[in-house]
Amino acid sequence: MASQSAASLRKPRADGVRNRERVLEAAKAVFSAGGSDASLEAVAKRAGVGIGTLYRHFPTREALFEAVYRREVDQLSDLAEQLKSAPDPVDALRRWMRSNVELVATKKGMIAALALAVQTSSELYAYSFDRLTKAVAGLLDRAVAAGEIRADVSAEDLLRALIGMCYLHDQPGWQSTVLRLMDVFIDGLRVKPDGGGKTTSSSQRGGAKKRAKPARKR
Repeated sequence: MASQSAASLRKPRADGVRNRERVLEAAKAVFSAGGSDASLEAVAKRAGVGIGTLYRHFPTREALFEAVYRREVDQLSDLAEQLKSAPDPVDALRRWMRSNVELVATKKGMIAALALAVQTSSELYAYSFDRLTKAVAGLLDRAVAAGEIRADVSAEDLLRALIGMCYLHDQPGWQSTVLRLMDVFIDGLRVKPDGGGKTTSSSQRGGAKKRAKPARKR
């Protein structure tokens, strides 16, 4: 009898966890798509729960925003760890950067659909930028150590470039444009082989030219 009572107490909590995850996943999909249909009611419908259930887990629009955003940041951090064992360090870096476009799309959609003020979430953005910077730093360091990516860029440079691309484009279908530009950007960071078979970045080659001594006149 006691075991049955304990099981019955655990079941609602398990259902609650599942409902919460369904709402978060639905919110990501609905807000990433954007448009006039990106509402809390649309999120509840996609998740297969009532609007009351949504509000029970997330009593305010800001609470839903923060939960979705933190979940996305956590998943990107986990993805970075997984990609550290990928055979191609440049491809791993590229895949992680492209996955970030989904995060920005979700954030932009939520700000628009929920009419949130960006200033109210400045602490959340600071937390996310710090965590994402640490995540991409490991992938960047690995690509640099392999001699595949130039060494004069930082993890902060990569994230700021990505954010700039995402917010510069705001027309429907902007994600595909940013993904294409992100590929061009990563390709531009690749180290090019020199004539002697060594690998060096363009900045290193420029420095080498400046250090070269002029030939003596005879």
